[in-house]
This record gives sequence, C-alpha cells and structure tokens, in this order.
Amino acid sequence: MLELKQMNRAVIVGHKNIFEETVDALHKSNLFQIEDFNEDKSGLHIGRPFENVDAVSKKLIKIRSIASLLGVEDAESKKQSKSAVLSSLDDTLEKLDAELDVKTEKKSQLEAEIKEIDSLKKELLPFSNISLDLDLYRGYEHLSVFTGYVDDNVESAVSKITSSYEIFYDAKEGTIVLFVAKEKSDEVTGLLADYGFREIRVPQISGMPAQALSEITSKEAGLIKQIESIDAEIESLKDKYADFILASNELLSIEAQKSEAPLRVATSESTFMIDGWVPEEDFPKLEQIVKTATNGRAFVSKQEMTKGDENVVPIEYDNPKAATPFQEIMDLYARPKYKELDPTLLIFISFPLFYGMILGDIGYALILLALALGIKKAVSSEAIKPLMNVLIYCQISTLIFGVLYGEFMGFPLASLTSHGETVAGLIPGFATMDLFASPIGGEMITYPVHRTHLVMTLIVFTALLGLIHINIGYMLGFINENRKHGMSAAIMEKGSWIVIELGLLLAILGYAAVLPAATTYAGVVVFLVGFVMLLKGEGIKGPIELPSLLSNSLSYTRIIAVGLSSIYIASTVNLIAFEMIWEPGTPIGGATIGAIIVFLAGHALNTVLSIIAPGLHSLRLQYVEFFGKFYEGGGRKYNPFGYIRKYTEE
Repeated sequence: MLELKQMNRAVIVGHKNIFEETVDALHKSNLFQIEDFNEDKSGLHIGRPFENVDAVSKKLIKIRSIASLLGVEDAESKKQSKSAVLSSLDDTLEKLDAELDVKTEKKSQLEAEIKEIDSLKKELLPFSNISLDLDLYRGYEHLSVFTGYVDDNVESAVSKITSSYEIFYDAKEGTIVLFVAKEKSDEVTGLLADYGFREIRVPQISGMPAQALSEITSKEAGLIKQIESIDAEIESLKDKYADFILASNELLSIEAQKSEAPLRVATSESTFMIDGWVPEEDFPKLEQIVKTATNGRAFVSKQEMTKGDENVVPIEYDNPKAATPFQEIMDLYARPKYKELDPTLLIFISFPLFYGMILGDIGYALILLALALGIKKAVSSEAIKPLMNVLIYCQISTLIFGVLYGEFMGFPLASLTSHGETVAGLIPGFATMDLFASPIGGEMITYPVHRTHLVMTLIVFTALLGLIHINIGYMLGFINENRKHGMSAAIMEKGSWIVIELGLLLAILGYAAVLPAATTYAGVVVFLVGFVMLLKGEGIKGPIELPSLLSNSLSYTRIIAVGLSSIYIASTVNLIAFEMIWEPGTPIGGATIGAIIVFLAGHALNTVLSIIAPGLHSLRLQYVEFFGKFYEGGGRKYNPFGYIRKYTEE
C-alpha cells in the first residue's frame, strides 16, 4: 500500500547476429524500458538502424499523410491479422495514394478557380449597377477614364470644368465612371480629390458587369458542386479504407520503432548491449523471453542500483484497479520519486470525499453521474475515460452526502421547523429529526443535516478534518524523510510539527480548564521542544511557516463555504422560477414558459459550476495543503519499449 513498483536495472548482451531477434522479443514483451546510450570513451558506439528503416519510414510517412488528408482518427475497430495487412499493404497503399492524388489535385484546381472567381466578383461588384460594357472602359487615346468611389455625385461640378464628358454614377454603391478629354484630366483629378475619390481597378473581361457577375456566380456554384462531389468521393474512400489505414499505421509504427531501436543501444563490431529498466516482479519473465527468442545466446543481468540511479529510475504505479483513475490527478502534479510514498490511494479516498461534502446534492449527482457514464460510453479516448471514472466516484460520494444533507437541486427533502416557521420538504411526511445539540454555537444536529442551519458546527468540523488530513501528510513526510535522509532528519523535520501541535493542544486544553491548569505549562514546554526541533531540522524556514499550520487548517472550511454557495444559487433559481408562476396578474402560459427557461438555465449553469468548483477546491486541498507536507515529486514515467496493439494481432 502506497508503494511504487520496485524496479530493476538490467543489461542485455549478445552477438549482433541475434540483435533483431532480441529487439523483436523486447518489443513484443512491452516490459523493458531502454535507456538511451550516450557515447563515451568505452569504445562502444551507437548502433545503426536496421536495413528496412528507409522503406518503413517512407511507407509510414505516406500512410500518415493519407490518414491526415482523409481525416482518419483513432476509433473502435475490429483487429486485423498482421499477415493479411502486410500481404496487401504495398498494392493497397499504392492504389489508394494514386486515387487520392487525382482527387486532391482536382480539388485543389477547383479551389484555385473559386479563389479567382471570388476575386473577380469583388472587382465586378462596384460596377454591377452600371449599364456599360466593360470593353468601353479602356483603349482611348484622347479620353481619360476615372473609375472609383466618391462621397457624392460630382456631375454638376464636372460640368463647370468641361461640357465634354460622360458620367455614370451608382448612388447605392457610390461608384463613378467618368470620361473626360485628356487635356482636362488634371483639373478633374483635383476636383475628384475634393469628393474623396478612391480609384478602383476595372476587371479585364468583356460584357455587361451585371451579366458577367451572374455568369461567374453560376460558374462558382457549379465548381462548388464539383468540390462537394469530390469530398463525397474522398469520404467514401475514408469509409472504405479507414480500418486498413489504422491497421497499417500501427504495423508500420511498430516496425519503425524496432528498426530505430539500435540508435538507442551500445554496440561494438560484433556485439550489442541494451541497458534499461524492468519491474522487479517481471525480471524473471524478461529473462525467459530473451532466452527463448535467442535460444539462450543473449544474456540478461541484473545490475546493482546506485545512488545516482534513484534519480533516473522510471516510476510505475502499483495501485488497486479501483484507484488507478486517480493516477491522472497525480500525473497532473508530478509522479513520485522512487523513494517516495505514492499517495494515489489516499487521494482515491479524500478527493471524492471532499467533492461530495462540497456538492452534496442528489439531483446534481444524478445529472453528473449520467453525464459521466454517457461520455465514458460515447468517447473511446483513453485519456478521457479515467477522468470520467474520477467524476463517477465523485458523484457516488455526492449522492451519499446528498442523502445525508437531504438536498435535491436546492430543495430540502424533509420539512424543517425553524423559529416557529415550517418549510415543507419534497417528500410528504418526511420531517427533520433532532438528534443532539452541537457543542458549538448552540446548534442542533439533525437528520437530514441542514447545512444552512449548522454553519458554525460545520466550519469547526471541516477545520478539524483538515487538521487530520494535514497530519496524515506529516506522517507520510516522516516516512519519506526517513527513507531519504534517515531517522534523525525525519524526527527533526516532520516529527517536530506533530510535537508542536501536541504542545499547542495541551496548552489550549489546560487554559480552557478541560485539563488541570498545570497542563498549560506542560504544553508550553512541549511546544518549545518542538520549536527547537523544527529550527534544527528546517532552519529559519520552519518557524516562518508556523502560521501556515492554522491557515492550512482553515483552508478546509472552503468545503462548507463553497457548498453553501451552491445551495444558495440553486434555491435562488427555484425561488425566482416559482415566483414567476405565482406572480399576480401574470398570464399563466407566458409565466410558465419563462419559469421553465429560468429553472433550466439556472440549474444548467449551477451544474457546470458543480463540476468546476468542488473539483478545483478539492484539488487545491490535495496539491497545496496536503502535498506540501510530504510530497516532492519529479519522477519520470515508466515507458517500456513496445506497443499496445489496438488494430492488429499476430
């Protein structure tokens, strides 16, 4: 429990004529993490890739390019035989590549034509309302032609300069086409500048602009239909070859990994040496696999782990299956170092516990549980499923606390009488039962536990819960320090905090007359002993962090604070919705529709907040308050040489 998998460093040595067989066996076993070899003065060199690497790499690049063009993504698929895929790989790949090249080239040509048409349309649009053939805009020796935008009609102003002109003006677009004698062009240019003239290019085509615009728009529609037809053909290719592409990509990826393996391995003229890591429990299995694959001609030896190895040893979790989704939460922070305890199992308990205590509502729990189960079933991504499992655990906890709190989407399940006023519950005849008086604030502990009536009690309870959680962290820190630096360091650095807390507890109990008055002085002495231990263990940093003991404990009161905010949001939504229905003078139909919209939108928003707020605050309590007491992290992930097949089988 709380331990990582123990790892062994191993070296595999053999003759080069069995190199490929050894690599193939290691890859199939998916057990051995290869340590990259760096050349040194030992006389060994980095190996060369196997002979098939170029051919495999070219095919892999081609298949991945095709997958990208077709939009083929990972999906559930029936596993195909390795031999069947390999037998058809070259012919199918060549055929598919040629067919796709033709379609993509044709599509590119059509898209280029559409871009040209789009550019031409933009040029034609300003002239679309001017009934003048485009050939008449150019080719004059003694006339100047002005085409562009103006702020207002300039005809009257031009007529004052010359009577020899022809003007076309589109008031809607602000477009002007003006013909004047060349000797008057300078004067007209100055005039147009006063009217904000902005020149535009005349398209190099013939015909009436409106007709030309209509023709190219029609042509564009035809091109779009052709592209849609090609897209449908490409989609058909995707449907036809998706399984083949996924299987081929997997096989070629495996071959590429194996072909490039020598680049990570030390070799001489006739031998190879593969250095790496294997879980201790799998070492005998690794020996047997290598022995069988090479007929006993390769040797596997276990190496003694050095102090330096402890910083580079890969980390593999060793948790019960139920707790494995919470390894994702660990990885978001950092994997443990090799000599550290793995707190995944504790997070498996505390994270859903805090989440459920915060949310604690049956209605939201059922909604989010259904959502998590639906996403888990619909999405095949291996990255999403663990997160959905975490959410499922959290909603089970929320459901339990929802029953304890007696809450359903802001409505109480049981009726409650407070200050002479009775609030009805959702379940007829189910009344709140008084259990016993709380020692804090004169509050009454009831079932269901109404959080809004037990604020002071729950604040103290969550602070004490935080103190327990923090002290578990100190105990784990004690074990970690003992492993890293010995018992003396563990006592001074982590044990001192527990001694300080014990001293404070004795002093408070004595001062409050719960214990004899002399206990106060004993508590002060114990506190001072702990303070000196802390000073010796952590230096000046330790005493500076003493106030954090209180602040960290109080951080856990966010469990009640965030939970109350969720209740008040839900109850406010309910209040607004029902007041809309019962408001005097409001038409029943309209009010009902409005109330339904407010109810659904309000609770939808609160549902989103019910994922984010409890999750973030629970996560903070783990990462900041809890991990800060014992956890360093920084281990690297165990990544064995191999491939987990999804689409092919031997």
